Amino acid sequence: MGLKVAVIGGGAAGFFAAISCKTHHPNASVTIFEKSDKLLAKVKISGGGRCNVTHACFNNSQLVKFYPRGEKQLKKLFNHFTTTDTVTWYEERGVKLKTEDDNRMFPITNNSQTIIDCLMDEVSQLGVQVKTKSPVIGLKPLEPGFRLSFKTSEQDFDRVIIASGGSPKRTGFDWLEALGHDIVSPVPSLFTFNMPGNSIKKLMGLAVQNAQVKVQGTKLVQLGPLLITHWGMSGPAILKTSAWGARSLQDLNYDFTAQISWLPQYKENELRDWFTGNKNDLSKRKIKNKNPFQLPSRLWEYLLDKIEIDGELAWQDLPKKALNRLINVLLNDTYPVKGKTTFKEEFVTAGGIALSNVDFNTMQSRKCAGLFFAGEVLDVDGVTGGFNFQAAWSTGFVAGKLS
Repeated sequence: MGLKVAVIGGGAAGFFAAISCKTHHPNASVTIFEKSDKLLAKVKISGGGRCNVTHACFNNSQLVKFYPRGEKQLKKLFNHFTTTDTVTWYEERGVKLKTEDDNRMFPITNNSQTIIDCLMDEVSQLGVQVKTKSPVIGLKPLEPGFRLSFKTSEQDFDRVIIASGGSPKRTGFDWLEALGHDIVSPVPSLFTFNMPGNSIKKLMGLAVQNAQVKVQGTKLVQLGPLLITHWGMSGPAILKTSAWGARSLQDLNYDFTAQISWLPQYKENELRDWFTGNKNDLSKRKIKNKNPFQLPSRLWEYLLDKIEIDGELAWQDLPKKALNRLINVLLNDTYPVKGKTTFKEEFVTAGGIALSNVDFNTMQSRKCAGLFFAGEVLDVDGVTGGFNFQAAWSTGFVAGKLS
């Protein structure tokens, strides 16, 4: 008689854990229990519906640097299953991945349903049972094994893998704390910066390919694409800042000033020298029409208006004080931030099961033998770019080995 294994959670980590378990233990009876009627919900909407499967970083020492929480522990984990293994795993099942310019990896179909179908086919072929609308309302250790309580029944299992995801509230982890686990209080990670009433929002939809974001009064600094939205600002530069600053920004009650450099490739003296060196080339051209830095024209005009420079002026007629204002706004533009916007299904939380409570060589609980963890239920999270899915695949794979 094989092991009887329960996997709690029907997301990426839960599916991969169940697949790994059945692969490593063919005689085991493996069942995924999902509380909602949706399976692989984040997979479905990730990457704008394309599913950012992983990231083309194939050096583990570099890979762990993309995780604000969990870097040390993931070094151990990625020795067992890393980005190369993810690419190989999917390609062996007929799903080829492509690498985009920013190193994000997607299925060549550009459709998340390709990944969902692959995972669903795999659990079907392996004989993994999947039960939706099956919330677990109780978990009791036995001698040996565990008893899971559902709304109208109870079932006993030899092993349990918890891949239930994050929770916006600490109370969502009460059932795991009751088993002796330490809980790191959850806070949002990967969120947009809200700028209520700010005129920058009229540029919604505009993207800048490379900007630097600083949070004044902190050490938070990030580079990357920036997107202006009807809330304020988003895009990788903002999302990375929110991930690394998840706790400090919460401490500020999401009330701070974001300092934006629209030309992060320049220091102030270098930009001033650039204007001096290119004076003759610019001279008679209108400032509005001659945008020398290839910034989006709407943003260029917005910045000129913000610092009260008449775009009809010729460059040669720009007063020195106005040039100083222009250099300052290009390198040190500031925007008050009041609040955040998170997207419940897609974005992640920092917090969860304390990492010291888990052996990352096996993903087994150090507090409760026979209990394993995978995915966002742990206090592990990555920046945007496929890193959170990679953590899900890796933790799921290792947890499913049950060793």
